[in-house]
Amino acid sequence: MEDDVSQSLTPPVSPFAGDSHCASTPDQPPCFSCALEPGRGETNALSSEGYVGRGALKRVLLKLDPAPGDFETDTVDIFGFSWVTETALVESTKLLFGLFRQKILRLESLVQSSSHDFGQASGLHYESEDLRQQCVLFLQYVKVFLSRFLESPRAFDEGPLHPYEELEAQLPSLLVEELFGITLLIGRLKDLPANVQSAFTIQHQGKLFPPSWHLLHLHLDIHWGVLETLHLLGQRTMGQVVYAHQFVNLTGENLTNFSLFEEHLSGLLCDLIGLAMNKYSKVRPTEALSSHHYHCLCTKELWVLLIHLLEHRSKTTHTPSFWGYVTPLLQGLLKGGAVGEQRLPSTCKDPLGFTWWLVTHLAQLGQYNRNGSLHTEKQLRLEHNWSFACELLKCTCDPKGSVQEEQVRMHVHCCLSLTMLWEPNTSAVATLWEYYSKNLNATFSMPWLGVSGLGSVSRSPLSLLELSQACCSPAPLGSTAHTQLYRSCTSFCIFLRVLALHLSQENTGGAPWRQIKGRIYSKFHQRRMAELSECGLMNFLLLFLVLARCAELEDVAGRVNDLVAQMPAGDGAGTGTPPAHRALLWRGQLALLLLYVGRGLDAGAHAERLAASFAQVAREFYLKTTEPSRKLALWQPLGAYLEGVAEVLETSGHLCLAEERLLNEGFALLLPACRQSELASALGFLQNALAQLRRVHQRCSQSLSVAPSSSSGWSPPASLAKERHLAVASALWSHFFPFLRSLRLSQTPPPQLADAAAGFTVLALDMPGSAPQDLQPHPVQSIMQCFGWDEMLHPLLVSRYLNHLLQNSEVVASVSSAQGVCVRAWLRCVLQQYLHKSTDGTDSRTGRTLDEQLCELTRLVLRLPEVESVLQRAGLQPSAVKTEPKPALAVFIKAVGRVYSGLQQLSERSSMVTQALDYVGDVLKYIKPYQLNKNQEGLQLAYWAIGCLVKHWSPLLATSKAQQLLFRIIDCLLLPHSLFQQDPPTQVLSALKESLPLYLQGLSVAAGVSPSQGAYLKQQLRSVISQYLGRFLPATPTAGTIANHPVLLAACEATPTPRGAGLRRNILQVISDSFLQFKGHAPPPRLASVLSFLLELLRRNADTDPALLSLALPAVLRCLMLVNEPQVRRLSAEAVQLMVERCVSSCPEGPCEQTVSILRTFVEENEGVYDQQMYSVLETVSILDRGSVETLIPVLSLNLRNLEQKRGQGRNNSLRNAYKRLLSQLGESGQAEMVSLDAE
Repeated sequence: MEDDVSQSLTPPVSPFAGDSHCASTPDQPPCFSCALEPGRGETNALSSEGYVGRGALKRVLLKLDPAPGDFETDTVDIFGFSWVTETALVESTKLLFGLFRQKILRLESLVQSSSHDFGQASGLHYESEDLRQQCVLFLQYVKVFLSRFLESPRAFDEGPLHPYEELEAQLPSLLVEELFGITLLIGRLKDLPANVQSAFTIQHQGKLFPPSWHLLHLHLDIHWGVLETLHLLGQRTMGQVVYAHQFVNLTGENLTNFSLFEEHLSGLLCDLIGLAMNKYSKVRPTEALSSHHYHCLCTKELWVLLIHLLEHRSKTTHTPSFWGYVTPLLQGLLKGGAVGEQRLPSTCKDPLGFTWWLVTHLAQLGQYNRNGSLHTEKQLRLEHNWSFACELLKCTCDPKGSVQEEQVRMHVHCCLSLTMLWEPNTSAVATLWEYYSKNLNATFSMPWLGVSGLGSVSRSPLSLLELSQACCSPAPLGSTAHTQLYRSCTSFCIFLRVLALHLSQENTGGAPWRQIKGRIYSKFHQRRMAELSECGLMNFLLLFLVLARCAELEDVAGRVNDLVAQMPAGDGAGTGTPPAHRALLWRGQLALLLLYVGRGLDAGAHAERLAASFAQVAREFYLKTTEPSRKLALWQPLGAYLEGVAEVLETSGHLCLAEERLLNEGFALLLPACRQSELASALGFLQNALAQLRRVHQRCSQSLSVAPSSSSGWSPPASLAKERHLAVASALWSHFFPFLRSLRLSQTPPPQLADAAAGFTVLALDMPGSAPQDLQPHPVQSIMQCFGWDEMLHPLLVSRYLNHLLQNSEVVASVSSAQGVCVRAWLRCVLQQYLHKSTDGTDSRTGRTLDEQLCELTRLVLRLPEVESVLQRAGLQPSAVKTEPKPALAVFIKAVGRVYSGLQQLSERSSMVTQALDYVGDVLKYIKPYQLNKNQEGLQLAYWAIGCLVKHWSPLLATSKAQQLLFRIIDCLLLPHSLFQQDPPTQVLSALKESLPLYLQGLSVAAGVSPSQGAYLKQQLRSVISQYLGRFLPATPTAGTIANHPVLLAACEATPTPRGAGLRRNILQVISDSFLQFKGHAPPPRLASVLSFLLELLRRNADTDPALLSLALPAVLRCLMLVNEPQVRRLSAEAVQLMVERCVSSCPEGPCEQTVSILRTFVEENEGVYDQQMYSVLETVSILDRGSVETLIPVLSLNLRNLEQKRGQGRNNSLRNAYKRLLSQLGESGQAEMVSLDAE
């Protein structure tokens, strides 16, 4: 066949060539293009310049003009020449196709000669683009000519034909031959050179493309153009077979328009599948559904065109459908053979996986309509191909094929996508179930994928339910969640999604469930359940949860319970169901209960069977004969039960679905046998259950107080709600509270004990009738006494418990005396906060926790109305008080004392005394443990706190109601019996030394105001001073020791007050009576230290009362007279000077009577014994207070004469001389007396 046309060939001159103005160039015809368009990359949409975007496909399918706006003029420019539009193809068929081939060859030559020189890129691009556009325009002209100008075939008996009509009658045959020649010229896509095929992967970001890109896309245009032209030819010839007569005559082989269409279509499909195969070789399994089978959007559009064209021909000409052409090719690929003369490449290493992948993506392309948009209704999409998909499933599930999980997962993922695209298929579901029923124990995991692909077997019931919900609500087809299922789910979970879609079909009347129910149920029996591993049980539960969600819940739940009941129970010997399996089964059963609760169905029977199984395991856990290792293993199902029941209670909106049956006697057996960590979990469960019951009860109570709303959903009747809530509360009281009460006196209470006890307290407030009889008639007060006010309770338990309750004003208001007792409990906790000090001196973990709880308790106590009232009456702002326990305690004690002192009426004072005593309780009992364990910090805190009470409550403690407490404080802390038998421990002395000033100051005031026991208190005060003045007094005086003596610190005041003066009077009296008394001629011990203390006491206080100052003067005068030690004499002289000078200053009008009296007594006591020493002392005093000594002159002179007369030795010159030295210091009175003495 002469197909070549010489370069010198020119078209015949048209008679209308001169009228060039009549010729026109049509608009740019549609063509394949993957050039960048704004917004196209984000939506992955087809090109707006393509056959679909320009409406070419739609016009072909609707038998419309391919280009209604083009080729409307008389002439048309094609290949640079002007042609008559209506006759050119008939008259110049071979010439036009020859020029067409020339352009193709020219473009191929550009490809071969092109280089990578960027300077030539622009020229090559525009020349290549022009060649391609000319070819595309010609193809468009051929299609328009066939549609618009080709006449239908005429009958043979219509008479002779015009020469043009003869040529027109031959046109179909010539077109078939020329199209066949074109297909031979361009060949197959697979045969294109590598440099041309590489244009598929060009990044289409620029506007300049190499010739190879244009050539490749021209080939795509030609392949589609040949098919479209042959289709149009068939339409125009009314379906008649068009033979290529010249080809038949030359070769003897038949060539028709239909055979050429079939052959070219098969070749094109094989080439497209081959291209997809090359793409698949680079696709990871994890990216199978997110990686498309086409290299660029042009091949995607070509697939869409083929789908619509073949589906249209199938409906109109009864030719095979799209799947009818593709399926045999893929079947041949799977079998390794050829289909007819077409053979796919044999380089695919995974034909089955590739087939799944390609079928899935082709099915997705079937969503596009003829306009290029996606169909939303399945009825308008590409018809399903389940027959072939089921064949693929059988290959996947064939045990002989040994398909691994990484392949099965992708295959089932593709099956899920097909199910979402098409209608679910029973055969597909049955095939998959047969496979998974045999491999239920498999983990379906892939080590190389990591943990993201593994299914956890330790899920909670709620997470199991959520996982089943995810299986029943698959993500949209193109979403990231759907494409990433390969990473996040096992193939079994993906199968469950397929099953859920099958069971959830609408308008089927339950037929899918009936079809699959028997297949699934028949696979499970007693032996099969015993064979299931932990992973197998997990898969079993997920399967039945999906069935329960999508089918009949009660039927599925009953079947699960029956199967679980068939499994052997544990007997402690390891022959029953393993604890791990039991835990997993319970989680599954509880997940079913969550379904019941979610749907508002009564779960009583189901819950009762599960709770009975729990009680059986709890009994084994409780028995002492159970081995520790067995108990450890049993905790796994028991802990799972606690977690699951908590989720059931939290999920239930009304607690009216027999949830109380889950709370049976098994808990009473479980709790006593728990270890610390296990008990924490159990009590945490209890706390959550109590909180949920209260929330639900309050919500139901509030909803009953308002008119019900139809939009608020279902609500139980008031009587039913009350009955059910009481049932839940009774179960909690019966099975939990007795254990809590038995644990309350523990010295190591778990923190959750206080939380749970607080929960029961608030429950008793909300539902008092639910509390047991032994707590009636005031259950809140009874529980608070058990867990907050009992003095035997651990401070940590009390503080944590009260922290919960004091935040609830309703609880505090419900008990009349609660505030005062809570203050007493707080005071006890503060005092006992150091009982749990570690032996190494560091705070224990319990101690640190107690510190945190005490700070919070302190804050809450200070906010109590009663405490706020006390602080405000004392002139303090509650908000300004620090919340640290120790400072807050000091402020509170001071406030109570200040309020009492400000009261005037006797009744108010009596009431305040009662209230204060109620605050402190048996405070000495609280600190007794410190006296036993000798904890240094505890003793310091205890002595300090009691000292604050004694100081600030001294008037209050002196009353008849409170004085017994004061006496006990003195007897237990200050003057215990052991003090007189042995020295107290150093820790006690250290604590007492720091706090002794508080006691002395308080006792001094109490002794002064007590109406009945003042003398006794004063005696006790002096005993305390005497005891501890000596104990803390050093053997030799040192400045630091004396200055920091607690007795001295107690007596010191910047400004003298009556209270301070009274204390100093007692101290001076004790010093005079107990520390400055000579035993014969022997001076008292530690005399220098005593005098140093006395001197420091006088110096640091500005007392001017002669009666006070003169208390110790006689004793000091005696020391000055009898002791010759320089330090003692110096200290005595300084003390005498200080006392005498202050007495003189207090009596400016004359001699101080107290001084004169003391000196007279001093003279009388020492006359005839220490006369000379006495004169020396008086000489020293005369320097300070001459007037007082002058008054003694008559007495001194008389004593001298009496002494001389008594001795009978005449005048004693030495004594007289000493006396004269004294008189010489006394001014005129002394001189006169000297003259009188000399005159004798």
